[in-house]
Amino acid sequence: MRSKFLKAGLVLLVAAGIATFFVGRGNARAIDIKNEEEKGIKFIEQDWNKALAQAKQEKKLVFLDIYATWCGPCKMLKKNTFTDETVADFFNKNFINVSVDGEKTVGPELARKYAIEGYPTLIVTDVEGNPVLYSVGYTDAKNLLEFAKEALKRGS
Repeated sequence: MRSKFLKAGLVLLVAAGIATFFVGRGNARAIDIKNEEEKGIKFIEQDWNKALAQAKQEKKLVFLDIYATWCGPCKMLKKNTFTDETVADFFNKNFINVSVDGEKTVGPELARKYAIEGYPTLIVTDVEGNPVLYSVGYTDAKNLLEFAKEALKRGS
């Protein structure tokens, strides 16, 4: 009888250790994801009106990323380009950044308004939402910075 309790206790102890190991790994991954997000461009998600209001208040242009969840180039852009430190610093300093799923909430309305033909579409607008400059498709950090600098010249 005593050996049954010992075996059961040992099984529970091993199970608790395994659970603790995996939960700890999950938390570490959550921290890694958060740190990755903190490195990139800070986007207002799905709220076009908030972005415009903030742009008016701060007297900045709006950088709009219209994407689709199924879009491979959109995912690459978010993973590679938007997380580039130089890109993130430049965009966070000079623009109000907003990211919108072109197929949800305000996305379809914006896709019609700006005649979106593909994803990702990157648009810089003035504080009224008037387009200053467009780009369609994946772009690397160097080209995105050139795009941003050209938008600032045109928008001022």
